[in-house]
Amino acid sequence: MAGEPQADCLFCKIVAGEVPATVVRESETTLAFRDINPQAPTHVLVIPKAHYPDAASLAAAAPQLAADVLREAGEVAVQEKITAEEDVPSKGYRIVFNTGAGAGQTVWHAHAHVLGGRGFNWPPG
Repeated sequence: MAGEPQADCLFCKIVAGEVPATVVRESETTLAFRDINPQAPTHVLVIPKAHYPDAASLAAAAPQLAADVLREAGEVAVQEKITAEEDVPSKGYRIVFNTGAGAGQTVWHAHAHVLGGRGFNWPPG
C-alpha cells in the first residue's frame, strides 16, 4: 500500500533505523542523508519517511509530502553552504529525481538527490 513501509525497501529500513546512514537533516516527514556513492562533493538524498516508489507517484498521491521533500532539499543546500553565489562556479546546486530504471533509479522509494560543490554541465548525462 502506498505510504506504508515496505519490508524489502532499503530507504524504509533507513527510516526505521534498521540500516545506518549519515543523517544530515530530519523533519517530521523527511530524512536527509549522505549518498554512499557520491557523484559530487555534496551529494545528499532527501526522502519522504512514507514509502512511494518514485517521484511521480509521490506527487500524485501526497503533494504536500512532495513539497516537504523539495523544501528540505533547499534547506540541505543552505546547511551544506552550496547555495548559488554570483560568479562562483562551485556554488549552486542541482536537485534530481530519477524516475524509472532507464533514468538511473535503483532504489524504488521516492528520493531527491541534492548535488553541489562543483560545476554542472547542461544537458546532464
